[in-house]
Amino acid sequence: MVKLSVIVPFYNVQQYAPDTLRSLHANARDDFEFVLVDDCSRDGTPDILARAERELPGAVYVRHEENGGLATARNTGIDRARGEYLTFLDGDDWIAPGYYPRLLAAVEELGCDFVRSDHVQCTGRTRTLHRVPLGRRGVVLDPRAAILPADRTTSVDYPYAWAGVYHRRLLDRGLLHFTDGLRTAEDRPWIWKLHREAESFAVLGLLGVHYRRGVASSLTQIGDVRQLDFIRAFDQVVEETAKDREADRLLPKAVRTYCAILSHHLGSIGKFEPPVARRLKSLGAAALRRMPQDVLDAALDSMDLKRASRLRRLRRRPVPTGAAA
Repeated sequence: MVKLSVIVPFYNVQQYAPDTLRSLHANARDDFEFVLVDDCSRDGTPDILARAERELPGAVYVRHEENGGLATARNTGIDRARGEYLTFLDGDDWIAPGYYPRLLAAVEELGCDFVRSDHVQCTGRTRTLHRVPLGRRGVVLDPRAAILPADRTTSVDYPYAWAGVYHRRLLDRGLLHFTDGLRTAEDRPWIWKLHREAESFAVLGLLGVHYRRGVASSLTQIGDVRQLDFIRAFDQVVEETAKDREADRLLPKAVRTYCAILSHHLGSIGKFEPPVARRLKSLGAAALRRMPQDVLDAALDSMDLKRASRLRRLRRRPVPTGAAA
């Protein structure tokens, strides 16, 4: 029986894939599998993965004929996974030796639906510790209770799928798949759904994931239209949260977070190509019109003057007919 499935999408990361695969090798176990999904890479990544399928214990290699993006690649891996537990890793990141056995032992001891873990962000030679924004560690908690308060950074603001491990029963309940085709912010609707609908989770101070920041091929470094998928992602968060039994309590958090992310992108609009910048403004204005207006008013009133003013100006902007993400 496969105890743990590790789903690892790769796309044009030939420079980093060998480090990722070596770290998986240092975590291999007879009851672990590593589902390696190549999302139609155009560099040497497929050759590296084909070799890994032969040399890495438990490796399963899957190749997309067309590039579908991170969400779609993760879904492919989920559909192939056989483990009792599932976790994720990106193809340009790496993990410490023995991390997965320790992570698995912790979640089995706790017996909860999922656990979240801290991680190390790596930018060049700089290492920065990032913690799950929840103080209680090693205790089983209600995921829904970790969504609020609206004006604080909470667990739904720490969306990284690779920072944790998830029991298969969540997959059986339809909570582990990502929104197909989202090119960025794919983990936002995903983490919100987990926290609204799962029954139990815990936070661990277990370090092992090393997240490589500043990779040139990452969408966070590329100012093209794919980055605007955050609007589709947060539209989904707001729409699904509005249907929740506690929508009155949870919507202020969803809308405020949406506004904060939108304001962030507007504040760095110079990184976008001019046509994309114009599209960001039109899509952003339309997004503000779609939000529950009373909740939006309260969110803007709660934000600092600079961000709120930026969004209020955008809110007054005429919206072209048919503007949608």
